[in-house]
Amino acid sequence: MADPKMTPHTQTVLRTLLGRSADGERRTVVLAEGLYGLELSKATGLPNGTLFPLLERLRQAGWVDRYWENDDIAEAEGRPRRRFYRLTSKGADLAPQALAEAMVTAANVQLGGITRPGLAGGTA
Repeated sequence: MADPKMTPHTQTVLRTLLGRSADGERRTVVLAEGLYGLELSKATGLPNGTLFPLLERLRQAGWVDRYWENDDIAEAEGRPRRRFYRLTSKGADLAPQALAEAMVTAANVQLGGITRPGLAGGTA
């Protein structure tokens, strides 16, 4: 599957899964273990109907992995198991570059100078 489209929602989810808004220690945990669905929803502010289809597209593109937590942990805490989402090695490698490119594109659009290679002056 092709790389995911870098919509604002996709960018928010990727930044969250990269642990960008967290301190260094938390970032390591997020990259290694991921975040469970409700945690991701709260962190991104995205409703389930937006978040989970987006996570599925990222999973199909090979950027995100999902897994169920151990039954013993959930039982010990007296709750249902949680499904966790984390970046794959491919996602961890490609997401920072994709986010940087999306920032440049957004800046160009805001300034009204959408770059078009091949045209004199490089802008439209």
